[in-house]
Amino acid sequence: MSNSLVVDAETTRTGEIKLHGPEGFEGMRRAGRLAAECLDALSPLVAPGAVTDELDRIAREFILDHGALPACLLYRGYPKATCISINHVVCHGIPGPRQLREGDVVNIDVTVIVDGWHGDHSRMWGVGAISPRAQRLIDVTYEGLARGLAAIRPGARTGDIGHAIQSFVEQQRCSVVTDFCGHGLGRVFHDAPNILHFGKADTGELLRPGMFFTVEPMVNLGRPQVKVLADGWTAVTRDKSLSAQCEHSVGVTETGVEIFTESPAGLFKPT
Repeated sequence: MSNSLVVDAETTRTGEIKLHGPEGFEGMRRAGRLAAECLDALSPLVAPGAVTDELDRIAREFILDHGALPACLLYRGYPKATCISINHVVCHGIPGPRQLREGDVVNIDVTVIVDGWHGDHSRMWGVGAISPRAQRLIDVTYEGLARGLAAIRPGARTGDIGHAIQSFVEQQRCSVVTDFCGHGLGRVFHDAPNILHFGKADTGELLRPGMFFTVEPMVNLGRPQVKVLADGWTAVTRDKSLSAQCEHSVGVTETGVEIFTESPAGLFKPT
């Protein structure tokens, strides 16, 4: 059991869990909606022949045109506004000259800053026709996220989220990446608490109304082990198996959970 203290919302990372009131929920709704709208705008462009650097440019201009800031750009030296992770890239893929090809699976991850609030969101696409095993991986990942979100309510614990995700994913003979996790956010990009996508029920931090964090499981068709490439960012599966991820920013309410990054166009889950 953690001994972390709970404090009021601040704009600095203190390692303590922040609780937010109505103003925070309203700020996160605006930020989460814009992040979702950005990926909605990219959705018809994710097709064979699309260049990842061009998708990143379009996302960056969309964010700036809406009076927001791309949180990833220059964050700890990261060079782009989005992360675009293809096939066996687990997360933090850097956009560049790579063209999308028929059969690829791709995750695009974007974080926007709207009036100081962060909206962090990612989703999957299949590029053209994809294999049945690739579609199954995406379906398992999305269902894992849904089960994790369903575990969020006051009085539950962060371990309940991870347990709900891991138990389902492993039943489907896939694996959960354990090297990366979700995180608190709000006016701070990465904050307490860490949200593990694996673990035991009834363990971890107590969930309380006003907590904001991401849930963003990464699921591999093969083994869970990953490695980071020489660029210091790109994480790939060690066995080169396909990987998928999807992410929502959420807040704990008095009765359950509010998802801030729902797609206004209904495009979050791939068909």
